[in-house]
Amino acid sequence: MERRVGDRRTYTRGTPDRRRYERRRARLRSLLFTSLALAVPHHLKHTPLPGPVSGPRVSTAIHSIVAVPPEQAYEGLIREAAARYRLDPSLIRSVMAAESAFDPSSVSRDGALGLMQLMPHIAEAFGVEHPFDPRENIMAGAQLLRELLDQHHGDVALAVASYNAGPTAVADYGGVVPPFAETEGYVKRVRDLMADAPPGTND
Repeated sequence: MERRVGDRRTYTRGTPDRRRYERRRARLRSLLFTSLALAVPHHLKHTPLPGPVSGPRVSTAIHSIVAVPPEQAYEGLIREAAARYRLDPSLIRSVMAAESAFDPSSVSRDGALGLMQLMPHIAEAFGVEHPFDPRENIMAGAQLLRELLDQHHGDVALAVASYNAGPTAVADYGGVVPPFAETEGYVKRVRDLMADAPPGTND
């Protein structure tokens, strides 16, 4: 029901006109608050924080990533093992290349493991707990090479043949490289790799 008070138009509470009037006012208030809420973050996001920033400010950035070739990835460990077991670094490196092509997760059909392809019983004998750990694997392989070199009085070919075919096979053939195609090819490959080593890598 409509009533006039001076020049203003009023509505009796509960009438349809009054309800429409209140709904319009509610919509206007809602629009006003929404506009304010959207506007405030826009103005605040560029406002600096008050007061000085305490403590050092550290930032890091990666501008480029340089991939290390597999044959260089274990150079530090190779040199450490060579120094510990008095070996030519190129011998360790070449055996590793022939055995696993520098793949630390390599597993052969016979069950040899890791970079230097240690058989499980060899790994156990040298105290290797984690055969896929590059350091453990390289150190054990280098120790085995040292023992084989000592056994064959420094003869690299026989030591490498024993590493591939086993000391028993070399002994069975009278202390020469066994006439197995795989072993002969293996010894040739290791010696060729040693001969082709870049200058300065064997120091």
